[in-house]
Amino acid sequence: MKKFLLATVALVALGATVPALAADLPARQRAPVYTKAPAYAAPLYNWTGFYIGGHLGGVFSSNTNFGGLATGNNGNGRFLGGLQGGADYQFAPNWVIGAEAEYSWIGGNNGSSIFPNGSIYNNNQRGLGSVTGRFGYTWGPGLLYVKGGYAFADNNESLVSGAGAPVAFGLTGDRSNGWTVGGGLEYMFTQNWSGKIEYQYYNFGSSSFSTPAALVPFGSFRTDDHVVKAGINYRFNWGGPVVAKY
Repeated sequence: MKKFLLATVALVALGATVPALAADLPARQRAPVYTKAPAYAAPLYNWTGFYIGGHLGGVFSSNTNFGGLATGNNGNGRFLGGLQGGADYQFAPNWVIGAEAEYSWIGGNNGSSIFPNGSIYNNNQRGLGSVTGRFGYTWGPGLLYVKGGYAFADNNESLVSGAGAPVAFGLTGDRSNGWTVGGGLEYMFTQNWSGKIEYQYYNFGSSSFSTPAALVPFGSFRTDDHVVKAGINYRFNWGGPVVAKY
């Protein structure tokens, strides 16, 4: 009976010792634990929201002047710079619709026409502006778009005699209000910043002299402009930050 009791006590003591020894084993001797990495998903870009920005570029006037007259500075490229602001809405989910207003200051004189009697007509465009709708297709950070709408020009016009004295004059048509169309590519390189390159065409119609009578027979001229510019925008996104979705 004593031997049986001693054997039982020994077995109990051994059973209590084995788990304690296992707990004391180094970590490298235990079975490894593996975790599965989350699946990668591309970032989601949000174009919905307001934006403001600036641009620089050049304007090229393709005025069709009074036939056969000598002209100066007409069609030469001039420096252009300005500001823009607008809002976009992304839907469906790769389409973007929006509206934009912008104004550009122009450096240099636009052009002049010299008449046979020595009179000189100057049409100096000091600025161009537009209010347009915008529609485009986006793939992640890129946005390809077209735009179109109302255009206006800040013109400084004058007519002087051959002796340089100011001459009163009248013109038909409206050289300050017209229309514009264009398109471009915009790229969102951070959550709130995007850059763009853009072409825009402005048309302000045709005009002719109504006075003085000596200039009426010379017909009409057309005023239009081609603008190429690069810009940058700061975006106030409505949809939150650019994040990855798992």
